[in-house]
Amino acid sequence: MGLILSGVQPTGNLHLGNYLGAIKNWVKLQNEHECLFMLADLHAITVHQDPAELRENVLKVAALYVACGIDPKKSVIFNQSRVSGHAELAWVLGCNTPLGWLNRMTQFKDKSGNDREKAGLGLYAYPVLMAADILLYNATHVPVGDDQKQHLELARDIAGAFNRNFKTEFFTIPEPLIQKTGARVMSLTDYTSKMSKSDPSEYSRINLTDDNDIIRNKAKKAKTDSIAEVTYEPEARPDVANLINLISVLTEKTPQAVAAELAGKKSSDLKTMLADSLIAVVEPVRTKYLELMNDRIMLMKILDEGAAKAGRIAGANFSKVKEIVGFI
Repeated sequence: MGLILSGVQPTGNLHLGNYLGAIKNWVKLQNEHECLFMLADLHAITVHQDPAELRENVLKVAALYVACGIDPKKSVIFNQSRVSGHAELAWVLGCNTPLGWLNRMTQFKDKSGNDREKAGLGLYAYPVLMAADILLYNATHVPVGDDQKQHLELARDIAGAFNRNFKTEFFTIPEPLIQKTGARVMSLTDYTSKMSKSDPSEYSRINLTDDNDIIRNKAKKAKTDSIAEVTYEPEARPDVANLINLISVLTEKTPQAVAAELAGKKSSDLKTMLADSLIAVVEPVRTKYLELMNDRIMLMKILDEGAAKAGRIAGANFSKVKEIVGFI
């Protein structure tokens, strides 16, 4: 396998869904492949961000990357805005992307809501920037969740269109890497929704910075049902099954094995097991994160070195793009 690129927006805390659905897999990938993991601060400003908060969030998410196990000696960790080629390539690709393709993107419709006329161009065109993120490094594979497959398909279409328009084979057509286990971590309060930092309820998610008391309180308030005894019946008891599935991912046991341990026990026992399983995973990450946030010089060094490494790859590739397009 060639080069892998992925990243998240540095807006607010990363949560358990980010870790189990993406970052845990990145940690494994870095041991076998060349990996670049960015902090997508250009994507973050598609909606207004407080500048001071954005700067702080870049450092926080960088610290969480490392605390989760991403090793800056093995992987490139950088914030997107430090590499100008992302924005430059997005313009070139945007000039080769039909509006009809962008009009099919469902996330713009979801995020812009009913007042679409007031949405910024960045929110509409950010799938082109996402394509530029990938193609700037000629990434061969991109870890994606189910909700991002549409954007990767667009990136593949854009790469193909550019290659055809300029009679070149320069851009690699990237392939998706879809994690089979833990790819969809659901809300603690609504089994039909993914765990998300945009959910207005803090009780819907476990942040990677939550302390043990907060985790136990959130687990206690997690939604179950009115039946006292715990059973694993995904169709009949989806709320209970949701919590058992989460314990399953956290402990790397099957849902059936978790349910067997809880046989004859009550919802309160299920929630205690959930809290214990959550703490076992989150506490080491939070401890390392707090250490890193107390050494901001080290964090800035990681980002500086990462931007330099990413910039060298991006610069070489964008120079070839300029030549292909006809820029002097």
